[in-house]
Amino acid sequence: MTKPYNGIWPVAPAAFHPDGSLDMDGNRRVLDCMIDQQVDGICILANYSEQFLLSDAERDQLTRLSIEHIAGRVPIIVTISHFATDIVVERAHQCKTLGADIVMMMAPYHGALLKGTAEQTFEQVARVGEVGLPIMLQDAPLSGVELTIPLLTKMACEIEMLKLLKIESVGTAAKLAALLAAAGDHIDGPFDGEEGITLLADLEAGATGTMTSATIPDQIKPVVTSFLAGETDAATAAYTRVLPAINHENRQCGFRAAKEAMVEGRVIRSAFCRHPIPRLSDAARAQLMAFLRPLDPVVLSWGK
Repeated sequence: MTKPYNGIWPVAPAAFHPDGSLDMDGNRRVLDCMIDQQVDGICILANYSEQFLLSDAERDQLTRLSIEHIAGRVPIIVTISHFATDIVVERAHQCKTLGADIVMMMAPYHGALLKGTAEQTFEQVARVGEVGLPIMLQDAPLSGVELTIPLLTKMACEIEMLKLLKIESVGTAAKLAALLAAAGDHIDGPFDGEEGITLLADLEAGATGTMTSATIPDQIKPVVTSFLAGETDAATAAYTRVLPAINHENRQCGFRAAKEAMVEGRVIRSAFCRHPIPRLSDAARAQLMAFLRPLDPVVLSWGK
């Protein structure tokens, strides 16, 4: 059964000038390029947006720019993760005031050793829920926090505004299936992430949406739409076609792939990543383009 939240909701990369300052026009072009690929929603300020390399003032700039520029053309998810609950709640209030549709958050953590307990994680999500915006909870290995099936089930059933789950932990398909069996009526948006590297298995487990990078959403979307339409052969063919590119992005490039593709397609002028993130190697970039060109994605021609 198709859930209220479905389709492809990629993460917008942050565009910088070569000197490291924010490229505001470039960030607008990023959003337009994504919308022109008929994405179903856009997420900003996520890990693939380099949120951990942005100042608070820059977060505010990008939040306002993105919501104003998208102007309701597609729903927008704003990432609000922080270890401090008061800051997460403050960010959620700002998102509601500015007109965001959904907020996304990870479990509270700071480094390898400061991690919220199950009770503290529940309390933080519940506090955000009181703000009144739908919440996507991101279950990602980056946090180092284990969000167990019982904990996620309890949160989905007891926190009204927790509407979406983005599952990226090991064994995503099995975890999605278990969560939907336990609390399916309370989960309006079962999503996966990780660039869609396990997308077909996750769809078979009950996922209705995916949050990929912004590299090739137009090429990945047919996997989701075909599967949800019951066209499993078409979904399998579409998935098989894009998997080499997804695998290379996931294992060799990370968030740098979308930027390099957007530079190639003249969406943005620079693929700059802030220190200490190194630039993508020439070999990895060349292989990325070798995987992308046969797919003829919108991103490689959008600005030409």
